[in-house]
Amino acid sequence: MASNGTGPTDEFDVDTGEEESELQFYGGRGMSAFPIAFFIVWAIVQTALWRVADTTGLTIGILIGLMTGMFFVKGSWTGYANTIFEGMTQPVAVTAVVAWLWAGMFAETLQAGGFVEGLVWAADITGVGGILFPAITFILAALLATGIGTGYGTTIAFVVLFFPAGILLGANPVLMFGAILSGAIFGDNLAPVSDTTIVSAVTQDSDIGGVVASRFKYAIIAAILAFPAYILASSMMPGLGIEGDAREIFLEAAEPAGLVHLISMAVVIGAAVRGRHIVEAITWGIVTAIVANLVFGLAAVSDMLVFQAPADGPLVEPLAFLPILEVVEPDAVGVGGSLLEGIAGFFELAILILFIIAAAQIMIRGGAFEAILEFSFDRLATNVRRAELTMVGSSALINAAITINTAAEIAIGPYISKVGERFNLNGYRRANILDANTAALGYIFPWSGGVLVGFEAMQGLPAEYEFIEAGMLVNPVEVFPYVFHGWLLVAVFVVAAYTGFGREYLIDRESEEVARI
Repeated sequence: MASNGTGPTDEFDVDTGEEESELQFYGGRGMSAFPIAFFIVWAIVQTALWRVADTTGLTIGILIGLMTGMFFVKGSWTGYANTIFEGMTQPVAVTAVVAWLWAGMFAETLQAGGFVEGLVWAADITGVGGILFPAITFILAALLATGIGTGYGTTIAFVVLFFPAGILLGANPVLMFGAILSGAIFGDNLAPVSDTTIVSAVTQDSDIGGVVASRFKYAIIAAILAFPAYILASSMMPGLGIEGDAREIFLEAAEPAGLVHLISMAVVIGAAVRGRHIVEAITWGIVTAIVANLVFGLAAVSDMLVFQAPADGPLVEPLAFLPILEVVEPDAVGVGGSLLEGIAGFFELAILILFIIAAAQIMIRGGAFEAILEFSFDRLATNVRRAELTMVGSSALINAAITINTAAEIAIGPYISKVGERFNLNGYRRANILDANTAALGYIFPWSGGVLVGFEAMQGLPAEYEFIEAGMLVNPVEVFPYVFHGWLLVAVFVVAAYTGFGREYLIDRESEEVARI
């Protein structure tokens, strides 16, 4: 996956090396951006203007954009249709979906074991209230994301586990969501095992260890500023002031037993740090959580997986003694438990993301992507300072269209390499500019994958906790200004590009090409 200096339209099939011809559109290359542009406008209108935060509505938007875009294609529509399938089968999109499903099962299993109650108990006895909780959540989410290397997985786990605890303790819901996203950004940007770290290093012909070491100073500056920013914002943005019987019952039931699942989280982090694949690492975490639930009596087997079958079904009555089988009335038949609940909420989002990647692929095949970058790099990147500022701006623009940050990195990586080499910029510097912006903005735009996966995880909370109502959930557009670490990380690189802070040239240090995926 190392950069070869060519544009995206030259690299269609990485397995066979065969080139695909570009799609031709009436109105020129720019019209290939119509589906994704239509979707962005639709998302802004739906979530920002009409305040309807609904994944299915966004899915309809991208489908209408894809169908309408077909009418601008010159000649046969077959190539356009094939490109949709090509985009939906991109490994980066499938990888994101798989990470969501595994993280969802893990988070829900910890929730079934009383981890949220344990957090509330710990916060209560230590005196951590609503003002401090978002800042602490940011730090803890950053640690988890850095350890396991998946910001999406971290977002899911913390929305399911820390968000309700924060609400109960009096933290502002928007700040809680923003803090979770900020922590996910920190880890996604810095973790050696993060896919964005790996892709940014590989596309800039750099070694992963050197990239991580060289980018720490940027990430820590943004984090040091973000931590007090959450404390200050929390002091000015009060929580919901939840009162009533449901709150009192929950507080009385809060006990430390659920904190045993800190071990489950440590297992995931430890496995990831030792180089295990994220699916394997989270699987070990799920196994540990299930064992802990059963050994310490935190949850029954049926809380994690149960088949609810009618009495007249074959072998139902004879096997009714099994802990995973429950005899129910015919209208209550189904499958339940934390493992199922952990994946059920992400099916709609998975479909949406696959169609978004398909629209982005059309933009690439039709040439709009290349036209935008050619203009940026040829007209704007006239000296090293403007080149770096252009790299920052272009990576931000592309990430707005390609909502999975790893996919955005793969698409723009060759261009970042080309313009950086023009001014003899070191591979570490190029990789850091590329990764910081795609990692940050992938959790900021309301239609981005990081925000949507967190919002989707939030949808199940009212059914889990009586003190959480649907009106307490955070619309993706509301959290936009409060992802402090993301905005600060982008600002750090704008300042670095303008002042030259941290800038390295090829003659300063050569990166070693020692890591490949």
